[in-house]
Amino acid sequence: MSTPIEIYFRCEKSKTARFIDENYWARPVPSFGDPKANLLIIGLAPAAHGGNRTGRIFTGDSSGDWLTSALFNTGFANKPTSISKNDGLILSNVYLTAAVRCAPPLNKPNRDEMYNCSRYLYTETRILENTTLVILVLGKIAFDAYCNTYSIKGLAFGHNKIYSVHGDKTLIVSYHPSRRNTNTGTLTWQMWINIFQTAKSIIDQKTRA
Repeated sequence: MSTPIEIYFRCEKSKTARFIDENYWARPVPSFGDPKANLLIIGLAPAAHGGNRTGRIFTGDSSGDWLTSALFNTGFANKPTSISKNDGLILSNVYLTAAVRCAPPLNKPNRDEMYNCSRYLYTETRILENTTLVILVLGKIAFDAYCNTYSIKGLAFGHNKIYSVHGDKTLIVSYHPSRRNTNTGTLTWQMWINIFQTAKSIIDQKTRA
C-alpha cells in the first residue's frame, strides 16, 4: 500500500517547473517493446519526471536518452531518442520492463513495493521466456529483483558481469545509466555501449547455433 508521501510524489503536485503545463501520467507505468524479443532489459523504476510523467518506461529523462541511443546504435531501435509516447519510437527484438512499476521517492523503492511488483516481473518474464535469450539488468536493484524472483543464489553484482541462467539464457549485469553514474564517470559511454554490443553478439551467436 502506498503511503501519503508516495501518493503525493506520484501525483501532479510533484511536478517540476520544466513540465508545469503537462499532465503527468502518475500511475503504474507499463512495459514497452517487442513481445517476441530476444533481449529483455530490466530497469529500476519509472523516473519521477520521465516515465511517471510521460507514461512510457525510459522516456523523457536522461536515463532514457542513454538507453535509447545505445539501442539505436546497436540496431534495436528505429531512432536515438525517447521523448514521449507519441514520438514514433519502435523497438525491435528488445523489451523494456522494470523491477518497480511506480516512481518511488528518491528512487528508493521500499520492501513492499519490491514484493508487490515482483509478482508482475515474474509473470512477465515467464510469458516472454520462450523468446528471451539475454536478460540485461540495469543497476543493483534490478539485479536483486531478478535474482530474488527466480531464487538465484551466489551471483555477485558488478558492471559487465555475465552469467548463464536457466540453462540456455545469459544474464548481463550493468550499472544503471542514472545521472549519478554518468555524470561522475562511474559509467562512461564506452562502458555502456559495450554492454549492448555484447548482448547483440550473444544473441547473434545463439540464433545462428
